[in-house]
Amino acid sequence: MKSDLSLDFLRVVEQAAIACAHTMGQGDRHKSDQAAVEAMRQSLDTVPIDGTIVIGEGERDEAPMLYIGEKVGMGAHQKLPFGIEFPAVDIAVDPLEGTNLCATGAGNAIAVLAASSRGGLLHAPDLYMEKLVVGASAKHAVSLDASVRENLSAIARCLERRIEDLVVVVLERPRHEALVEEIRSTGARIRLITDGDLSAGITAAVVGSGVHAVMGTGGAPEGVLTAAAMRCLNGEIYARLVIRKPEDEERSRAMGIADPKRIYTSKDLASGDTIIFAATGVTEGTLMRGVRFFGDGTRTSSIVMQSDPPRIRFIDTIHVEQTRMVRIRF
Repeated sequence: MKSDLSLDFLRVVEQAAIACAHTMGQGDRHKSDQAAVEAMRQSLDTVPIDGTIVIGEGERDEAPMLYIGEKVGMGAHQKLPFGIEFPAVDIAVDPLEGTNLCATGAGNAIAVLAASSRGGLLHAPDLYMEKLVVGASAKHAVSLDASVRENLSAIARCLERRIEDLVVVVLERPRHEALVEEIRSTGARIRLITDGDLSAGITAAVVGSGVHAVMGTGGAPEGVLTAAAMRCLNGEIYARLVIRKPEDEERSRAMGIADPKRIYTSKDLASGDTIIFAATGVTEGTLMRGVRFFGDGTRTSSIVMQSDPPRIRFIDTIHVEQTRMVRIRF
């Protein structure tokens, strides 16, 4: 993946975000997701790559598009002259992270894509995964096997703060009741979210965001996307698959995971030499504003990151829908 495809992938997530933003607040999460999927799939076929979906619309779902193994990009439909090839790229997508957030108009719904050279993204089974996400300053001081108090103490030391000053994001789920109590017992503050642990993970790695860690279990595919972001942000995710029954282990091994109890880092989950990560806000969020429609066009807020060369860009785009002059509003 030697060519700079970051702006091509930016266009893909922008179009997905715009499409599903039209459904915001309508109370139909499936409609929102479908709009994002269709727009992302259509846009991907305009990117000059020989792409393969490795994280998509569900390992077990019979999805009509963006399914695992699907070929996407211009290379899926046309051939270049002899001796010239489209770059082979593995792609992980979440066309709409936070379908419920979009359907209800809540914040932090985003459209997300990560890309790497072939073989650079783990084929994660659609299982739960224990996760601990931190920023660059604490990445070498925490452990998935350490206690909550030990990890929060280590983060506080690295940031030169008190534990009481820390903010930890946790998905609001019954399975996290004990975790929430452990965090509260340390004096740290908690931000409970209903959906969107990928968005929260990105925020934890950005200095000044007000979020210092993400803890708990969430989807393994989202863990791979978070790892791609951490590779670009110099943050870290520690993760381990949650194996609850023999079928889970069988599915893991079928997808090439020899040790289901292994603790993964961002380099393990997103191992490619070159990683590109792109996300566009659908609804108002901590790092990105939501899609805004006005008479002359549409405005989007995005983040585009690369690991090589290291580069992080926050991009505000106005998509002009008519030929007349657009009136820019701040």
